[in-house]
Amino acid sequence: MRDFFIAMTRNPISLTGAAITTASALIIFSLIAVGVVGHHENPYTGILAFIILPGIFVLGLALIPIGIHRERRATRLAEERGEKVKPAFPIIDLNTVKTRKAVLIFLVLTMANVVILATATFKGVEVMDSTEFCGTACHTVMTPEYTAYKRSPHSRVKCVSCHIGPGANWFVKAKISGAWQLVSVALDLYPRPIPTPIHNLRPARDTCEQCHWPTKFVGDKLRVETRYQEDEENTETKTVLLLRVGGIQGREAHGIHWHVDPANQIRYKSDPTREQIYDIELTRPDGTVTVYRNGSPEESDETHDEWRSMDCVDCHNRPTHVYRAPGEELDLAIHEGTISEELPFVRREGRKLLQEDYASHDEARASIQTALTAFYRDNYPDTATAMTAKIDSAAAAMGEIYTSNVFPVMNVGWETYPDHIGHEASPGCFRCHNDEHESDDGQVISQDCDTCHSLLAMEEESPDVLEMLNP
Repeated sequence: MRDFFIAMTRNPISLTGAAITTASALIIFSLIAVGVVGHHENPYTGILAFIILPGIFVLGLALIPIGIHRERRATRLAEERGEKVKPAFPIIDLNTVKTRKAVLIFLVLTMANVVILATATFKGVEVMDSTEFCGTACHTVMTPEYTAYKRSPHSRVKCVSCHIGPGANWFVKAKISGAWQLVSVALDLYPRPIPTPIHNLRPARDTCEQCHWPTKFVGDKLRVETRYQEDEENTETKTVLLLRVGGIQGREAHGIHWHVDPANQIRYKSDPTREQIYDIELTRPDGTVTVYRNGSPEESDETHDEWRSMDCVDCHNRPTHVYRAPGEELDLAIHEGTISEELPFVRREGRKLLQEDYASHDEARASIQTALTAFYRDNYPDTATAMTAKIDSAAAAMGEIYTSNVFPVMNVGWETYPDHIGHEASPGCFRCHNDEHESDDGQVISQDCDTCHSLLAMEEESPDVLEMLNP
């Protein structure tokens, strides 16, 4: 052992290996300690501490015998040639006070550098784990998704929680995919718009179901939708639905969440966008399998030959990066008061202006402001004079709506990313429930509306059901 340490300290390669090994070991222990005190959920910390740094640790260990072997070989060859072997390093005499002080200073600085390196490494991981890094590092590419994310119900959930999730396995997959994404961004090779769905997305049971319980019984949910007509008064109407959300806890599965009952295994074939569903395979609790086809087997096999197991994102395909239709945005803005209901035809004119083509966000804001002001000046001069502030506020709100949903630089328009919840923004439920998917024995997947909801009122100004609920 003594000879080994002497040999290790007489050549720079072995010393470098020892330094690398020592530093990486200290960093690993530091990250483990950080995890113990409550930061263990960070996926980057785990991969750094248990995959990357151990690799560096092994590299350092490998350098030590390599250096010793090279040193011994060089010494042997020099002795064979009769040469005097010179020390590889200056002789350090610790009996000298000056030398001892220098060595002590060197050791203190080395330990300080190790601590700094460990801290910087952790902070670097923390930055890469942040939502701001994910959303802003690639600027143009991620602007649409980051903008939509900030307006979504999951705006306080970190990107890595859904796109990577816990554990190192999917972290590695995500980073391998991210390596090509980095190249495509650097060389401007990325598609515009970014295509969806993401076909290598982690299954929802590993991400969504960490917070949402598909087996939890929910029952029925009352939903009231407020909409405004495109008449002069912007007449407010109400649509009232009783959604059969369903669930399975303590009873047989029913309602919308029947689809995620573990006892009912559903697979399907579709086109790459998942807008067109071809074959649907249902495996019931008793093991019987039924295949519903939309066309002949030959047609579906030629179109798409991969089965996908149905999960949450097949319906909730925009759970976070939410883009809304112009009418939905306008109804919400009028209901919240950012667009005044008192402005004549504001719903109609707003929809027209939002559906115009603009070259940039700046052009959209300016054009909407100019056009809306001109409309009231030409058609309602009294309104234009008395409600200037409300017109300006409405124009600003419309500009915000446009810049939150449409991104000309990325070719993202109003219909680029349809939402599959319901059947208004896209075929949604009707991709399967269209009375066209039929099994070999004549069973048809029903399009019965009552399967998912009961319609209690449809665009009524004063629905009786709301009067009963709010006497």
